[in-house]
Parts: sequence; C-alpha cells; structure tokens
Amino acid sequence: MSISALAPAATTRQAAILIVDDAPAQLGAVRSMMLDQGYQTFVANSGERALAIAQRARPDLILLDIVLPGMDGMEVCRRLKLHPATCNIPVIFMSARTETDDIVAAFDIGAADYIPKPLRLAEVCARVRAQLQFRRTSLSQQQQAERLRLIVDGMDEGLMVIEPSGRIQYTNPACDRYLGYAPGELAGAALDDLLAPSVAQEYLELFGQGAFDAAGAHCRGAREVLIRQRDGSLRAMDFTLTPMGDEQPLFIALLHDITHHKQSENALQRAALLDPLTKIANRRHFDAFMDKEWQRAIRSSQPLSLVVLDVDHFKGYNDSLGHVAGDACLQQVAMALQSHALRATDLAARYGGEEFVLLFGETGFEAACALAEAIRAHIESLGIPNPRSPTSHWVTASLGVATIVPTQLDDIKEFFVQADRAMYAVKEAGRNGVRALQTGAAFAPIARAIGS
Repeated sequence: MSISALAPAATTRQAAILIVDDAPAQLGAVRSMMLDQGYQTFVANSGERALAIAQRARPDLILLDIVLPGMDGMEVCRRLKLHPATCNIPVIFMSARTETDDIVAAFDIGAADYIPKPLRLAEVCARVRAQLQFRRTSLSQQQQAERLRLIVDGMDEGLMVIEPSGRIQYTNPACDRYLGYAPGELAGAALDDLLAPSVAQEYLELFGQGAFDAAGAHCRGAREVLIRQRDGSLRAMDFTLTPMGDEQPLFIALLHDITHHKQSENALQRAALLDPLTKIANRRHFDAFMDKEWQRAIRSSQPLSLVVLDVDHFKGYNDSLGHVAGDACLQQVAMALQSHALRATDLAARYGGEEFVLLFGETGFEAACALAEAIRAHIESLGIPNPRSPTSHWVTASLGVATIVPTQLDDIKEFFVQADRAMYAVKEAGRNGVRALQTGAAFAPIARAIGS
C-alpha cells in the first residue's frame, strides 16, 4: 500500500512540517512521506539549523530526532518551548531510544508525542494528522477566545463574572472604569460590598439557593441599583444578572451606566415641580406636598399651618412699570418667601399669578401668626416701589393664615378655603396685613387680625 493511500491529501491551507534528523536516508524517507500527504516540508540535520528554521518559518509541527550532532533533540525542544515565537509548535520526537526515562523526559520538556524507531510510516502519518487536527482545534479555540476577549474588553457595558458565593472573579475594563478601580483590582472582592444592603442580600440569597439548575436558571432582568465606586460615592446603574450553566456555576452581571439618564430624569422631575419664573415650587408640587403633610399631621396629631398670600395692587404695578418689572417683582417676593420655609416640613410655592402659598408642618397657631407677620414685614422691607398703590409707596402683601390639627373628620379643601377667606378679609380691611384663623373639629374657631 502506498503512503498516499493512507489518508486524503489536505484540501485546506498547506500545513508546514519541519523534519529534523541527521540520517540522510531517514530524513529523505520522512520528507517524501510528508510531501505525499500534501504538506509543505522543511528539513534540518542539526539542532542549530532546526532552531533557525523554526523561528523563521514557524512550521505547524516539528518531527524531531533526539540524537543529533552537537545540540541534541532534547535541548532543541527545550529551547523551542522557551521562545515565544515557537513555544506553541507541537513537537513529535522520533527516536530509537525507547526507555521509559527517555519518553518521560521528552514529555516533561513539552513534547506532544513520541514515535519509536524504526518508524512505521502509516503510524507517523496518523500521529501527524492527529497533532495537526488538535493544533487547528486549539488555534481555533484560541482565536475564538481572543475574539471574545476583544469583544468583552471593547464593551461599553460593565461586565462581572461572579461566583455563587458572591465573590467577583473578573471585571472588564468598562466595569473598572465606571467604578474607578484599576484593572484586576476588583477580583476577589465581594459583590455585597458594592451594593446597598437590601439589594445585596437579595442577590446573596439567589446565589445561596443551593444546587445550580442550569436548565431552570434564568436571567434576572435589568433593575436600577446604586453601586458604590472606589471613592465611596454611589453611581446609578442598570444591573442584569444571568447564570451560566457549567461544572462550576457562575453568574454574569452586566452594568449599564445610567448616570446621565438619571440626571436628565431628575432635572425633568425638578422642572416639572418648579414654577419657571420664580424657581420655587409650583401649584402641582404644593398640592402633592400638602396632601402628604395633611396625612402625616392626622397620624401625629400635630398642627398644620397654611399661609395664603396675594401681592397687593399687582395689576397696577404691571400696568405702570411693565411685565418685565412685574416678573422681577414676583421673583423678589418668591425669594423672600423661600427664606421663611427652611425645614423639610415647610414649602413655599407660587400658586398662580401674584398669589403665593406657604405650608408649615408641626407649626401651631401662635407660631404661624408670627411667621405670617414676619413674611409681611419682609416683603414690605424689600422697598420695591409701587407708584400706583393706594396702600403704600412700596409693594406689600395681604396674608391669610389657617391653623388646624387635622382629623379624619376634617376636609383639606375647607382648610384651604379658610386661609383664602382670611386673606380676602385682609384685602377688604385695606390690605398689607395678616388675618389668622384656628379651625378644625378639635378647636372652637379663633380669628385674629394682625395689623401692619
């Protein structure tokens, strides 16, 4: 049987084989055999020559005799494995040395296979084919791994590989960049150190559910979490967790930075709650805040005070000085009001036109009266000229105050109406004043007028 009949000739890229043997007959026979198989061949009859050809030609496989003049095959293999350009080239030893120690020594220094002499050509062909196929598979896997690495490294999303214990095994550059860590610095860290305690506990419980069922495992959809950066600050990110079925269960976490989205969202929310002219709360914000404080006052049995304020003779101000001056006037009044609503339970708002409102949580009747008079005096002290006002040379305001300790029997709308009526009573009495009313099911009505 001819050697060419042992296997089909290669149809893909011609594999290159370096044959190293100092016996011309043996070298010629093996070379002819490799050519018959369709391989490109290089030959060398010394170790030094073999190293030079290997570094220049980068063959796909080396057939190497052990007994060579000068440098023997063992040393050649050792040097091949030490050089980055040739360390991955498989080496098959061909040798008449068949002692176990020689074979073990060959594998210890990196040999891929060992063929005893005299050579059986069919066996040589089979072993060469097997090694070349293994090399092609290995190179393909390496290329796929390298492509995957490039994809992961080039991702805009952060990626973590997490062990079932919650220990971080790997992070990609985007993850390191987002969180402010050096490459590899997060490896070995605990995921729960980066997440808020409640969220961290949820994921730790997921990790600790027991045996990993790859078939039943599923992706935990993206959820918004705050992740602690290296400097201790928190960063808003979408966090997606996907289990990977393997002998060792792992989880892949994807982190998508939503900082800019959150900033834009927060800015829109703030804009929706602010009056565009005065930059204090608008009516929508005030109504929601008042509902919340009303319910809180019912639960705590604490007093709640409302001030309704109207800028006196504002239409005449606008008509005489123009709308630009009118806008500036309202802005100054708004800033004055804001300076009196400093607690988390206080809110000043523009309710419409020249009408403003202030809500003071946990504020009783006497304190509300004092606050309203301080606000009235503050507006007058701004010294904004109002040439068409019959009340004063300056811009002034009329204020109505209502105080209540609300119960389930009281009506929040009626509470607002009482403050509004008190404010109109001031207008009827000549403006630039305060009228206060204590009302509600728990009190007998008390009214008080506070003069300027």
